[in-house]
Amino acid sequence: MLATGPSVEGLEAPAPTPAPEWEARTVPEPVAPRYDPWGTPAAPLQMLDVGPRRGGIRMRQLVVVAVASALLAGGVGAWAGVWAERRSSTRLELPQAAAQPQGRAPGSVAGIAATALPGVVTLHVAGGAGNGTGTGFVLDGQGHILTNNHVVADARRITVTFSTGESLGAEVVGRDGGYDLAVVKVDGVRGLHPLALGNSENVKVGDPVVAIGAPFDLSNTVTAGIISATGRPITAGGDKGDGSDVSYVDALQTDAPINPGNSGGPLLDGQGRVIGINSAIRGADQEQGEKDPARQSGSIGLGFAIPVNQAKRVAEEIMRTGRATHPVIGVTLDMQYTGDGARVGDKGAEGKPAVPPGSPAARAGIRPGDVITKVDGRRVHGGDELIIKVRAHRPGDPLGLTVLRDGRERTLELVLGSANSG
Repeated sequence: MLATGPSVEGLEAPAPTPAPEWEARTVPEPVAPRYDPWGTPAAPLQMLDVGPRRGGIRMRQLVVVAVASALLAGGVGAWAGVWAERRSSTRLELPQAAAQPQGRAPGSVAGIAATALPGVVTLHVAGGAGNGTGTGFVLDGQGHILTNNHVVADARRITVTFSTGESLGAEVVGRDGGYDLAVVKVDGVRGLHPLALGNSENVKVGDPVVAIGAPFDLSNTVTAGIISATGRPITAGGDKGDGSDVSYVDALQTDAPINPGNSGGPLLDGQGRVIGINSAIRGADQEQGEKDPARQSGSIGLGFAIPVNQAKRVAEEIMRTGRATHPVIGVTLDMQYTGDGARVGDKGAEGKPAVPPGSPAARAGIRPGDVITKVDGRRVHGGDELIIKVRAHRPGDPLGLTVLRDGRERTLELVLGSANSG
């Protein structure tokens, strides 16, 4: 049943005037238009009243008069309101919050950023492979700046830009591909703001963190998140093909958004102290890992930072001597081994022994063919992971290695040796 038009209380639609007899005829029932959803409509769809039109002309006139009267009354009212506003001495003003002090609590993200930003710099690097952007932070008042090795490895010219916008040239003091760390230096600068260093041994999963850097060359970008894992073994680099530029990091994992350009920037704890150096990310469509920044997708919450305790030792050695030392156990590993653990090779390079006499491993009783399964009680699953766990220590540190030999596990104690990074 079709619905009729709305009725008005107190009014009755007049009866239709009879048509003259000579005009009386049979009128066919109106046919409602059919809508074809797959066809092209001749006109935009509209809501149509297809009910009976009783007294349509007179009602239409009433509606037109009513609408015209309303428009006229509205126009007059609006003009009167504008005239009254212009004559009034009261100025129209929307409500707004009052100005407040600009300071922030020291432990808030804004407070940490305000304290740290003067000590963070953006590095613009021109090299043989093109131009790149990275981040670094001030270590001391003499102008030493810590960053990633992969930021400056190919550098021919380095420009350091401070948070104030001032720029200076910088020189590489030393760098280490194995740790992915480098120190550069600016001269003739006063009033530097070195960042306070924290202790990565104190970091726990869930701790809040703040990252500062220049993602995609957007300097002084601040992001926040938490520590999502610790002791995460990662490898990065390796573009040269000979393994000389592979970085082995026992990393802090964070979900604070970091992207290409954040490399070398600080990861700060809730007190604004550096606990890590942002070094690598994992992208959703990234098969190359952290090897090729140009092919990286944006952050998906998987960022990795070098623990500051490791970075501090390497930076100190570079500042003193221009190079860093690596802790070693003194064996040649079989990197083709596919079983669980890290297998000691049967022979070393160029026919040398896999366990050289007098090496830390030889003194501890390690033999060719042994499979190292744990470091200080922590399981390792491959050669890369063993190197990472060893690199997390200092030369001279004692280490307990669990080895599998002839189907039996035994734990051997050794003291780590030292090798220069070259």
